[in-house]
Amino acid sequence: MANTPRAADDTITDVIFDFCGVLIDWQCRACLEGQFPDDLVDAICADDDPYGFYRYEDHMDSGEEFADLIVQYRGEFGDDMAQVFRYYIEHYADSLPRMIPGLKELLDDLRHAGIGSWGLTNWSHETFHTAFERFPQLETLLGGTVVSGFERKRKPHADIYELTLQRFGLKANRCAFFDDTAANVTGANAVGIHGMQFTDAGMARRDLRRLGVRV
Repeated sequence: MANTPRAADDTITDVIFDFCGVLIDWQCRACLEGQFPDDLVDAICADDDPYGFYRYEDHMDSGEEFADLIVQYRGEFGDDMAQVFRYYIEHYADSLPRMIPGLKELLDDLRHAGIGSWGLTNWSHETFHTAFERFPQLETLLGGTVVSGFERKRKPHADIYELTLQRFGLKANRCAFFDDTAANVTGANAVGIHGMQFTDAGMARRDLRRLGVRV
């Protein structure tokens, strides 16, 4: 009997989802392919991207303004590459070809099970609108979303997880969190959230079942 209150306190009532790589399939290549030479697109989309797309996008995710960053980008990479980076940001919706298979169904099942669903994403305040424009069902299925670019806080730092909990009235030990980046999972675990690295919808369901969520 002594363990009953603790078990009740640990019941998962809410699930927090990262966006890109978890809810949405983000592909830089999908935006650039066919618009620029293949070898250039390959270089930009490589893990060691020599043209700084991901690095500058990280700055935008932290709340910095594109108008300021494009000046810095041009100074580092020149006019031609600055035009490519501008095209990418201005056509950002094209980098979001689909929702991750099985996630809409998972969100539907969580809703039917009485489990809250929320978003927490590192994303620029200037391009985040494209997510809900491309996938309006997400805005309906999520109770709310915290976006790093608006908050000027970002994963994996504790303050953005704590902000998410406070804003939506959540308790850390009653929340599961999915992210495709290991460091962000570690950040969630550090504040008491049940962080799990996302691979696909099937594994996410199995992870939730291990936590007692019936989906």
